[in-house]
Amino acid sequence: MDALLSLIHGFGVLGDPMNILYMFIGIFLGVLIGVLPGLGGANGVAILLPLTFSMPPTSAIIMLSSIYWGALFGGAITSVLFNIPGEPWSVATTFDGYPLAQKGRAGEALAGAFTGSFLGAFVATLLITFLAPLVARFALQFGPPEFFAVYLLTFCSFIGMGKESPFKVIAAMMLGFALAAVGLDTVTGQLRMTFGSTELLRGFDFLVAVIGLFGVGEILLTMEEGLAFKGRSAKINPRVVLQVWAEIPKYWVTCIRSAVVGCWMGITPGGATPASFMSYGLAKRFSRNGPRFGTGELEGVIAPETAAHAAGTSALLPMLTLGIPGSPTAAVLLGGLLIWGLQPGPLLFVEQKDFVWGLIASIYVSNVAGLIVVLTTVPLFAAILRIPFSIIAPIILVICAVGAYTVHNALLDISVMLVFGVIGYLFKKLGYPLAPLVLALVLGDMAESSFRQAMLVSQGSLGVFYANPLVGSLVTLALVMLFWPLISSALALFKGRGDSTLASSK
Repeated sequence: MDALLSLIHGFGVLGDPMNILYMFIGIFLGVLIGVLPGLGGANGVAILLPLTFSMPPTSAIIMLSSIYWGALFGGAITSVLFNIPGEPWSVATTFDGYPLAQKGRAGEALAGAFTGSFLGAFVATLLITFLAPLVARFALQFGPPEFFAVYLLTFCSFIGMGKESPFKVIAAMMLGFALAAVGLDTVTGQLRMTFGSTELLRGFDFLVAVIGLFGVGEILLTMEEGLAFKGRSAKINPRVVLQVWAEIPKYWVTCIRSAVVGCWMGITPGGATPASFMSYGLAKRFSRNGPRFGTGELEGVIAPETAAHAAGTSALLPMLTLGIPGSPTAAVLLGGLLIWGLQPGPLLFVEQKDFVWGLIASIYVSNVAGLIVVLTTVPLFAAILRIPFSIIAPIILVICAVGAYTVHNALLDISVMLVFGVIGYLFKKLGYPLAPLVLALVLGDMAESSFRQAMLVSQGSLGVFYANPLVGSLVTLALVMLFWPLISSALALFKGRGDSTLASSK
């Protein structure tokens, strides 16, 4: 009941006409970013974050989150019409979306993808509405050991549950920790790794690093690949949309299952991409039409889009309640909160109610608005895709440079951004994940601070991390996550030996 009253209050915050305007601008920019391969939600939010510096925090987060929702919607357009995923999580959408477009049913595929996205986000938003206050209230009892245990669990989850090589994840994370440590030590007041440079006193700004890593790095990679777009045209009319909406209830099991998978993968650091693949695989396995998947099945479009949007939205739950981002985009949004002077975590629900509930209310409205925008503007965005990337890329680079400069009004930041851009490019070429680096850069300071406070309280005893069942279980779970690749390999080896022994005995 409290959650409903707070949500109604949030809709009141959203009633400000300027917030509505920012929401529509954000959705439009997000769809634009989503249809341009090489960019994406995290990149777009990072590049456009400086635009929000002069806005009130509530308006800023509404605009940034709307960019994210728009990017989630936009990724499906290129997947269906051009067979080029605009986002990593849209890859699974191409499996059945593009064959549908080749059959002349592109409008049907897009309407199904957008509607699935809307349903996934709606379920995840309901989860945030009713679960987030409970998690935040519970987290209010946390002290430094509990917070460090949560941070440790997050880092270890990225290592153990990510799809990349654990060694590459650890390497990226260590680089992030090293970069986060540069500058003034806030506890002792000593300088760390500044090498006598006054420019490094303030350390590496998170925003400059993110613009370089995500924005410039992706642009360099995309320019190297020399993308050219040749795709199908599509027109969506109300008759096609209504026809798809009438058909969707047949897939209610797939929708619910995909939303559950997406929410789970969003809250844990699994992310939208594994969620979309997992959901597609489950739909193919359990659907009556499973054998026809890959030839143009509407269900094969709805399943991954529902899961991806549910994961993208539910990733905000741990960010808002615990200060732990569930996805790279959530990490960028978390950085934005810190820049605006807001501390994500349980106290946010107590001290910044207008902000939190205004954001949650905006998710409901922006998903409806996003659905309307994408259903009515598909031909426009498909036409934008036909502009040569050689024209679009310099414009994006200039926006990145302006964004980096405005952080501290320092030209050096543009050079730092370019260096991070090269690092981002090399990471992508060598297959190193960027998300752990960004996570360590954002949370490194906070994790270190919590650890040192816990050590001060316990007078240097590590036993504080097993002082009560909560912190003990969190640390134990974190260690299980850390060594999960080894544990799973050992279990697979043991199972393989068991099977071979059984076969030989027969």
